[in-house]
Amino acid sequence: VQLQASGGGLVQPGGSLKLSCAVSGFTLDNYAIGWFRQFPGKERQGVSCINNSDGSTYNADSVKGRFTISRDNAKNTVYLQMNNLKPEDTAVYYCAAKRGYRATMCVRHAGGMEYWGKGTQVTVSS
Repeated sequence: VQLQASGGGLVQPGGSLKLSCAVSGFTLDNYAIGWFRQFPGKERQGVSCINNSDGSTYNADSVKGRFTISRDNAKNTVYLQMNNLKPEDTAVYYCAAKRGYRATMCVRHAGGMEYWGKGTQVTVSS
């Protein structure tokens, strides 16, 4: 089982980035896939999750209206489109998977996620 996050980088405030999480070793069905971020010295926190059984999604309040999670089952990949980025979005972003989780549980309980990929750095700065 492997999750590979990519797409991070440096962007100016107000800009956009699209992160990708390529999953191998299992299919997306019956799993919740989520994006999480970690600020220096802080624990990982949920950003956005999708339940691939029913397609339901859930976003943390801090990113609602700006970030959108989506999936491409044919490519076994989950995306995070991040718009109107702010300096406070600067963090290392990770994707993770958990079988049977609802999207809300995924965002609220990062510690319960089963599989994690390596992070990708997102820096929002002028």
